[in-house]
Formats: sequence, C-alpha cells, structure tokens
Amino acid sequence: MVSFDPAAFRHQVGKILDDHARAFGLPDERHAILRRQIEAGDDIHSRRTFPGHVTTSAFILDRTGSRVLLIHHRALERWLQPGGHYEAPDDLMASALREAVEETGMHDLAIDPWHREAGLPIDIDSHRIPARPERDEPEHWHHDIRYVVRASEDDALRPDLREVHGAEWRGLRDLESIAPQGVRNMRSLGLVGP
Repeated sequence: MVSFDPAAFRHQVGKILDDHARAFGLPDERHAILRRQIEAGDDIHSRRTFPGHVTTSAFILDRTGSRVLLIHHRALERWLQPGGHYEAPDDLMASALREAVEETGMHDLAIDPWHREAGLPIDIDSHRIPARPERDEPEHWHHDIRYVVRASEDDALRPDLREVHGAEWRGLRDLESIAPQGVRNMRSLGLVGP
C-alpha cells in the first residue's frame, strides 16, 4: 500500500494555491478558508474533515472546446461538472479523471496537456455544501480543484445513474453560470472557443 502524508498533502495544496493565484492574478483571500485549514493542520484530504475538505472535478470538453459535458447531480439537484471527494493517495489530476470516468461512463478521456506543462489546475473554488443529517454531515465547504479533461467524440456516454440523474453535452454558456472563473481561465489560455 502506498503511504500518504497529510502534512505533505497540505503543503502541496498550499503551493498549488499560491502558484494558481499568481498565474491567474487572483487575490490570496479568494481561498481564505482553505488557507486557514492548511495553517491549522486540518486533514483536508478526508471527507470527514469539517469545516471543509478537498474535492476534484473535471471540465470535460469536446475536441473543439465548444461544448462541455455536465451531469445532473443527484444529491444537489443541479447541473454540474463531474467531480467528487478526493481519495488519498491519488494525485489531484488522477482524482479528477477518476471522477469523470465514474460519473460519465466514458473511458477515452485525457487530462488536457496544459496541466502537465503548467503543473496547475485550471480553477480552484470553495463552495458551501448543505448539511446531510442522514450521513452525519454538517453544512461544510468543498474546496474543489478543477482540471480540463478532453473527450474523444467516439467515446459513448454512459452515465452512472446510481450517482447522477443524467449527463448532457452543453454549450460553454451553461458552464459560465456554474464556474465563471474556470471559464475565464480556460478562455485566457485558449483552451476553449470564444
């Protein structure tokens, strides 16, 4: 079994936050809650850590970058990009790719080459998740680390209906209402159409 070091993971996420903020001109306070949790030594890798923990997600784009694949999330009852809880000891990119495959049933997916060159996610967003008493989860934060994933047009869409209500290819405008900073970042790098 691969060992996992929570302190090293916190350090890695802190460095990603700093480098991401610098690359995209974002203020440090944009991720104030996550930064406080890192400084406090919280186990941000664990879904049982509150007030928040790390999740990963994927902006799945078609070959031209003009459409995005969204799933209808069962628990949140909203259209979102595929994603879920980080599972140690995955690396963050592998976690996002795993979630994309699990929720869409597509297997010919690949992390956009920009991520390997830059060593950064395209977006990092902290957002509130409602309490789920049946799971003994209070209202909390998901610190979502997001990656661009490219899909082959030949890959069949087979959403896991145990996890999602459905999946659809949508225009980028639909993603703008979900992840505006992510879309701005993708546009600034030329990863999507205008």
